[in-house]
Amino acid sequence: MNLKDLRYERQGHVAVITLDRPDRLNAISQAMVAGLAEAFRTAADDRDVRCVVLTGAGKGFCSGLDLKEAAAGPVETSGQAGLRPFNGRMVGLGDFAPIVLHQLDKPVIAAVNGAAAGWGLDLALACDLRIAAAGAKLGLMFAKRGVVPDGGGTWLLPRLVGWAKAAELVFLGEVITAEQGLAYGLVNRVVPQGEVLPEAMRWAEAIAANSPLAVQTAKRLMRQGLNEPFAEHVDRVVLALQRLFQSRDFQEGVQAFVERREPVFEGR
Repeated sequence: MNLKDLRYERQGHVAVITLDRPDRLNAISQAMVAGLAEAFRTAADDRDVRCVVLTGAGKGFCSGLDLKEAAAGPVETSGQAGLRPFNGRMVGLGDFAPIVLHQLDKPVIAAVNGAAAGWGLDLALACDLRIAAAGAKLGLMFAKRGVVPDGGGTWLLPRLVGWAKAAELVFLGEVITAEQGLAYGLVNRVVPQGEVLPEAMRWAEAIAANSPLAVQTAKRLMRQGLNEPFAEHVDRVVLALQRLFQSRDFQEGVQAFVERREPVFEGR
């Protein structure tokens, strides 16, 4: 992988992706968007990866888009199909990290070790779970910059916190604390600053110990269920269960229960 200002490491069955521009509070550049997409695709393709942890280097998670890069102006895009504007440049949809992240079946945990603002908060919201540092600031200040959330926030927020609270956060453009985020349902857990990544890894390892087939199928079903009627969704679940019943993981799960031991899943 050619990752600029990003780190990708695998620890057992967990892939750890780190935003690595601590001097800029991990502000997102165009190159990082493409790099994140590549990192997420690498985790998706690696059978040994069962969970992903996304975090930031230094004191912050992500301060948002690199506004200095955006201020440099747009690039020439004539004749380039399949591109969309992003941060003053054009990015192909296949390299747009929020879309790749949304389509990733493996669980993703955001270890929000510090401030997460703008596009950085959108990125955290696109993860399945969020563990935040006590006192960390969370901000959707798009309205104060004359733009709208373009990393998925307008789709994610109403589903996470309901319409009224999402409208409050987006329209006012205020900064909230991790503790407020926990009360609103944006954050799963708040822990002391130095415990964010270790706690995220504990969650990731616990997830990775479960059947990866079951976990990934469950995530895919929940994502699909957001936009389909109940009866159609139940039918989809029944079909998925028929496939899972044929797996080695199901056989191992039942055998481990009978033998009163912890299961050892292969993801097959």
